[in-house]
Formats: sequence, C-alpha cells, structure tokens
Amino acid sequence: MRLITGALLVILLAGCSTKMAPMKTYTLQTTEVNNSYNASYQNKTIQVMQPQSLKEKMSEKIYFSYSPTQQGAYLNSKWSNDLGTLVQGTLIHTLQSSGMFKGVVSYASTAQADYRLESTVFDFSHHVRGNASHAIVSIQFDLISTDTGKLIKSKRFSYMEATGTTDAEGYVKASNMAIERLSKDLLLWLK
Repeated sequence: MRLITGALLVILLAGCSTKMAPMKTYTLQTTEVNNSYNASYQNKTIQVMQPQSLKEKMSEKIYFSYSPTQQGAYLNSKWSNDLGTLVQGTLIHTLQSSGMFKGVVSYASTAQADYRLESTVFDFSHHVRGNASHAIVSIQFDLISTDTGKLIKSKRFSYMEATGTTDAEGYVKASNMAIERLSKDLLLWLK
C-alpha cells in the first residue's frame, strides 16, 4: 500500500514540475499618419463603432487555418485584448492622428456625432496552405450619417500579407503590415 501511495505521489509531483511554454501576448501597432484632412469633414465628428464579426467570436484568441474548413487557435499566443477592441483602437488612432475630423469618439461615447463608422470583420486570421503562409485581413466599412441614418458609402478592404515565419509572431508582424495598409487606404477612401 505504501509502495502504491509513494508511486502515485512521485507521478503527481513529476507532472507538476513539467514546464509549459510561456504565454506570449501580441497587439496591433498603430502608426502615425500624415495630416490628411478633408475640408468637408473638418468641422464634423465621427463615432467609431465596435467591429462585428461574421465568423469567429471576437476574442483574445489568435486564429490560424490549414484549409477553408479547418481552423484552430494558438495555445501559447494571444492578443492583448479582444480583437474587436484592438481594431477599434487602431481605427480611432488613425482617424485622430489624420486630423480629418474635428473629433473622433468610440462607440461607448454619449457625444452626438455627425457620422458613424461601422465595420464588419470578414477575416482576421493566419492562413497556412502548404508552404505558403499569410496574414489575412478583410474588413468592410460603412460610413453612415447620424442625422438621416442613411448609408453614405461602403467598402470592403482585403489584404493578404506573406509571413516571415509560420508561427504566431510571424503572423502578427504581417498583420501589422496589413493594418498599416488598411489605415492608409481607409483615409484615402474617406476623403
């Protein structure tokens, strides 16, 4: 009986001593943009809504896929916040630093804004297909007048950036390059 108890104790203690890889936390980088204002928006405000997703739940998980029907999430890597909040923060930073609008507020603000920017995330994941590895970013934007509730314009932006490595770190670097391109293209579209 002591032998069995001793053996179980050794097994349990050995299991506790194994080291797991530490969790790595990543974020989206925001880049400064040149002041690129449009006279028609300079005295207007815009409210940036929380992005919605058509596929995965917006969370801290970093998703990858090996085929259109097979996906997973990295176990030892995550976003610093849920993806919707990171995308929204990036959009707010881009619009504020552009000087295009008099004011830029988040969806939680009670301030009355002239425009509302809604976004739908179609894809924000790491695609690995054979030897090819890409960060995919696909987001649709809708600019809406808050006075009339009418859609002013809508556009879907999609990017595929090659990754330097097939791990989460390589994916995040490529995602940040795609977000930088998206930020510039969004400002050009809003002009």
